[in-house]
Order: sequence, then structure tokens, then C-alpha cells
Amino acid sequence: MRILGIDPGYAIVGFGVLEYDNVHFNVLKYGAITTSPDDKFETRLKEIYDDMNVLLDKFKPDCMSIEKLYFNTNITTGIDVAEARGVITLAAAQKNVPIFEYTPLQVKVAVTGYGRAEKRQMQEMTKNILHLNEIPKPDDAADALAIAICHGHTGGSRLSEIARENK
Repeated sequence: MRILGIDPGYAIVGFGVLEYDNVHFNVLKYGAITTSPDDKFETRLKEIYDDMNVLLDKFKPDCMSIEKLYFNTNITTGIDVAEARGVITLAAAQKNVPIFEYTPLQVKVAVTGYGRAEKRQMQEMTKNILHLNEIPKPDDAADALAIAICHGHTGGSRLSEIARENK
């Protein structure tokens, strides 16, 4: 299964593409889509959408896993991230790529086994699981890889299929 993990944002969208055979992960590519704060917001959204289409066309993922948004203190930033997340999911939906959402807690548990893991612990475990020499940079790419790992560990199980069928 080829998984495209996405850490959504509008300045930086982290991505990670993994192959997973239900035992081993193989890293195909990771990095970030970046936009300039000097550009109009709608231009930034178009850049994200266009770059997502390039990733989807190049890697032809079987699914996309993306972090579910939650709002904490800055609702304005949250709304902007939600808009970026919308163009990201639109690009995947237009290419019939199934989308799976995971909360930060689900990702932490799937990657470290501990829901209160710190960022550094997450990055270190992501590096170890994927047999990388160093922690992926930027942080958004490491987060995207962790989201893809989460889907590999949880999304392929029969229990998750049953849960999706019952929605």
C-alpha cells in the first residue's frame, strides 16, 4: 500500500510518501510544500492545490492520511489552515484517493505507544521506524511521515474497515 501522509498548513504543508507491506515501511519521498507570506492568501491556496496534484500524479498513492484539525488558541490561524486543508483534500478527492483523518493523539499512540509523547520523542520514533539516519526535516515532513505511519499501523486493520463501514 502506498500512503501519502500530510501535515496540513498554509505556509508549510509537510508530506511523506511511504510504501507499506503490513510489516515494513519504505520511504519514497518526504518534504514540504511552502508558500510565501508575501503572496495573497488565494494564491497560496492555489500553489498548495497545484503542488498536491503534482505529488498525487507522481506517486499515485492508494490513500492519503491527514491530521484532523483542532482549534486551540488562535482561531484565525485555524480557519486559514482549514482552508488549506480543504484544497489538499479536494485534490485527493478529485483523483479518487481515499482520505483518512487522524487526531494528534491517535498519531502519537500509533507511533510511540504513548498519547502524551513529546515532539522530540515522535521525531525519534519516526526516524527509527523508517530506518532513517537522521530525523526528517523540516518538522512538518517528520509529522507527515508520522501520520503516514499511523495509517499503516491502524488504517489497514479489519477493525478500522468495520468502523468506516458503520459511519
